[in-house]
Formats: sequence, structure tokens, C-alpha cells
Amino acid sequence: MKGRRRGVTKRRWSLRTRLVVSAVTLIAIVGTVIGAVTTIAYRSYLYDQLDTQVQAIAKRAAGPPPGKAVDNGENGVGDGSGSGAGSGAGSGTGKGTGDGDRPPGNLPEVKDPLKIVTGGGAPVGTVGVELTAGGSVGRGLMSSLQKNENTWPPIAETPLSEAQKAAIAAVPRDSAAHTVTLPEGVDYRVQYVVGVNGAYLVGIPAAQVQESLNTLVLVEVCVTVAGLIAAGIAGSALVGVALRPLRRVATTATRVSELPLHSGEVAPLVRVPAAEADPRTEVGQVGAALNRMLGHVGSALAARQESETRVRQFVADAGHELRTPLASIRGYAELTRRGREETGPDTRRALGRIEAEAERMTGLVEDLLLLARLDAGRPLSYESTDLSPLVVDAVSDAHAAGQDHHWRLELPEPDEPSATVYGDASRLHQVLVNLLANARTHTPPGTTVTARVRRSDGGYWGGGPWDVWSSGVWSSVEGVPVEGVPVEGFPDGGGLSDGGAFSGGGSSVVLEVQDDGPGIPPELLPHVFERFARGDASRSRAAGSTGLGLAIVQAVVTAHGGTVTVQSVPGRTVFSVRLPGPPAQGQTHRSHGQHQPQPRPWGPGRDSQTGHSLTTLP
Repeated sequence: MKGRRRGVTKRRWSLRTRLVVSAVTLIAIVGTVIGAVTTIAYRSYLYDQLDTQVQAIAKRAAGPPPGKAVDNGENGVGDGSGSGAGSGAGSGTGKGTGDGDRPPGNLPEVKDPLKIVTGGGAPVGTVGVELTAGGSVGRGLMSSLQKNENTWPPIAETPLSEAQKAAIAAVPRDSAAHTVTLPEGVDYRVQYVVGVNGAYLVGIPAAQVQESLNTLVLVEVCVTVAGLIAAGIAGSALVGVALRPLRRVATTATRVSELPLHSGEVAPLVRVPAAEADPRTEVGQVGAALNRMLGHVGSALAARQESETRVRQFVADAGHELRTPLASIRGYAELTRRGREETGPDTRRALGRIEAEAERMTGLVEDLLLLARLDAGRPLSYESTDLSPLVVDAVSDAHAAGQDHHWRLELPEPDEPSATVYGDASRLHQVLVNLLANARTHTPPGTTVTARVRRSDGGYWGGGPWDVWSSGVWSSVEGVPVEGVPVEGFPDGGGLSDGGAFSGGGSSVVLEVQDDGPGIPPELLPHVFERFARGDASRSRAAGSTGLGLAIVQAVVTAHGGTVTVQSVPGRTVFSVRLPGPPAQGQTHRSHGQHQPQPRPWGPGRDSQTGHSLTTLP
């Protein structure tokens, strides 16, 4: 069950949706990879810049190498240029005087290397830690902004806590910069440096780098999302345009599938347009293959039609040719039996058998000729026909032929709408005769056969646990309705709905022949409307049967634009014929394939319908 549900879920995704989702997913993956690579490269670049800044501050903390003097802003040490006596920071290239003109071997000492935390080029938050000769941690300072903005200088020196100094002191003693996280959660890039006055640890905050990376990631996410939305919209439109030829191919296949190809003459099959049958494209290959298949199907249908035409013509010719000799055989047998010469019992019995078989063969020939005419589509004689008198006559004839059965009639009351249809009265009478003869022939003596006719203006039909066979389509199996299975003869979309009910609309007349016999065997039920279909030994046969009666019923009803169905379980078999009612004023009669029937409910064990008269023939 779970696998079936997963399959149903997958089928809900159209090709267009799958293509768009695949393209958007691919773009998302590529965008994610590009964003990740860009972020990593940018992070490396920012940390390289940060390390360069840390190295510059570390060099200032280390002091000048031997033989050189460096100005730290407090010692009056110049670079040998200028003439200042205190600052040593003059300009020009001439040789200065005063303290800036000290000889190389007599350099002044740097007063406090940790002052670099507030020196020029050091960002706010720069830290410096002094290491003693034994490697232990000494003083530690951090630059911070003054609380009072009017205080000068704006940057102050703040001593580091022991926890902060301990975290910084954990940096390896090499010349590379390392990332250290202080107890308050701030990352620093810290470098170990050895100067003229000792060893130091110098670091600057990495918060600016993290902020830049966060901004970059945010921009990448926004751009990627906007790109995915734009790609989804544009991709859906482009894929829709690209799939138009495929939809036209599917439309062609759908139109062909809706054609009634199972029987009769078939109109020329539509083909895929040449523009969608170009083998140089994928869709064109599908269209070309479909056209080739339709060509083969058309050839097969044409051959079948030609074969059926020849068979019908043969049956018609053979029927006409057999009529005369059969009539002659019957006539000579009857003449001999009624002759003046006395014949023995065996001869009379033989003559009786000859007459009976000739009569049966004549009926078979007539049935074959009728089916041939109906197959050829010859028009019937349509007129307004009330089915009630036809039912009465047919039941009376059946009672005379089968007095060992119980016959019942259910007709509309006089104040109810008449059961009038627009059809051929003689053919409709033959439908009634065949259905009643089928009930009489295939049920044992004592069986009750009920013929009912009524007008139906809408509703449903079904709800019982019966197997339904309608014009060659099985609608329920073992009493379980097959939901949504279309039933042939419901061309406008009617079919089996929930609970075994048919749906449809419009006014119609329903004719039902019901018996309480043993029922139709399940293996025979799908074939009862086929030609020469016969029951097996489980259904008693009091008389011979050609196997064409129900086939004629279906052919005549279909020619009238109606449907015929059978429901059968042991103890209840119902043949139901539904015919379109007479056309309303201003409308014309709808021929075969244009009428949608509308059945009405009934249940098992109901002897009559409310408002219907009941006549019982013993």
C-alpha cells in the first residue's frame, strides 16, 4: 500500500514541474558552491590583511634592530633627518641637530613597548601582553574608547584580566599569527614577537572580518534566492513553450483514444502535424513514431472493416439463399405429414423433427440477417412508441409458451407519465420477446419472471451486491463495485460510481426483466451479450437456443441509443434496458452514441414499485 501511495505521489509531478524543479535545484547547488568558494576566498583574503596589520604592530612593539633608531613618538629619536630637538620628526634630507643627530651606536631605549596598543595604526581593542624572562605572563593592556567623548586622548589603556591574559598566553611561541577567543567570546589574531627589551604577545580583534563575512553571506543568500525565484518563473515559461509540441502530440493521441475503435466503421485517424513529427528532435521522434503506429492501426482497422463487410455480405447472401430451401423443406414436410396416405409413427415423428429443425434454422437465418442489417447501420423505422402495450403482448406470448413459469407485470399507473420512446416498435418488441425467452429457456419450472417498465427522470441505479456487465464491460467484481470504471454505452461520461451506482442525466424509459432463477454463472456473465454465447449445465435448458437472442437485444438497443445491462446472483437476475425518452419540442432524436442514460434505484426482493400496477399471471 505504501509503495502504491508513493507511486501515486510521483505521478502527480508533471514533466514540466520535474524539469523546472530539476533546473532550479541545479542552479541552487551551483549557487551554493560558488557562494561557499567565494566566502572561503574572501575570508582568507581578510585574514591575510589582518595578519599583515598584526605583524606591523608587533614590529613596533619589538623595537628597532641593532644599529637603527625608530621614532616611537616619545624618545626624540629621528631617522637622521630634520632639525628638531625634541620630536626628531622634521622634514627634508639635511643633517639635523640636537637629539635627532645621535650617532648609530648610541640608540636610546624604548620606554614602554606596550604603548603600541594606543599608538598610530592600532585599531581600538588592540591587546599587548608582556612576557617575563622566565616565560610567565606580566602586564597586559587593551586599548578602548574613553567613556567621556570630550576627554583627550579619546583612546585609553585598560589592563587585561587574568583570564584574558591566560587566553592570550596560550598562543604558540612562533612568528605566525593565531586566532584566540577571549573569555567574552571575541576572536583575536595574536602574534608572538621578541624585541630588544623582551618578548611580547600582540593581538588585534577579528570582529571586523566576521562582520564582513556575515555581510557577504547575507548578500549571497539574497542574490541566490532572488535568482532561484527568477529562474523558476522564467524556466516554467520556457519549459512550457518547449513542451507545446509534446502537448500537441498528446492531444492527438487523446483524440485517437476517444474514437470507438472496437467495432464498426472507423473514421480516418488523425495524425500528428508534420511540424511535431520531425525526427531531428526528441518530440519529433515521438510524433513520428506515433504517426507510424497510427498508420499500422489504420491499416489493421481497414482490414478488419473489409473482413467484417465481407462476412456481413456473406451472411446476408447465405441467409437469402437459405430462406428458399428451408421454406421448401418445411412445406414438403408439412405436406407429407398432412397427406392422404397413411404414415407410420416413425415417419410422422421424423417429419415433425424435420419441420422443427427447419423452423429453428429459419429463425437462425432471420437472426443472422437482422444482425447483418444492424451491423451495416441500416436505418430503423423510428416513431413514438409506448412500451406498455408491447410488454403486455410479449408477456402474454411468453405465458402461453411457458405455462410452467410464473409471470408478473409492473406497468405505470394511468396518472403517471407513459413509457413512451422514439423507436422501431417491431424491433423493440423483439427485444422484449428475446429477454423473456431467455428467462424462460434458462430457468427451471416454477421460476417467477417479472417484466416492469417505468419512466425515469434522473437519479442513480445500483447499490446492490451484484456483478454488473454492461455492453461488454465488467463494472463490479464479486459484489465489490469498481469505482470510476467507465461503462460502454455511457458515451457522455456516465459510469459506475460509489456504491455501485451509475451517474448520468436526462429523461429515459427503463425496461427490466427479472427472474429468481439460479443466476448466470460468473464465468459466463462477461460473455452473455456475445454472439453464440450459451450457458452451461448449471442453467437448465428446456428448449434449444441459438445463442443470438441477447446479441440481438444489445444490437437493437444500441441502435436506439440505449444501453442494456445485466446483474446476476443466485436467486436474482435482472436484465435492464434503458432507452432515451421522446425528444422534447424543438429537439431531434439522438442516434446511437449520443444518449446518456439515467438509471434509478431499486433493491433486492422488491416485488413492485410504488404507484405501479401489479398483474400476476399464474
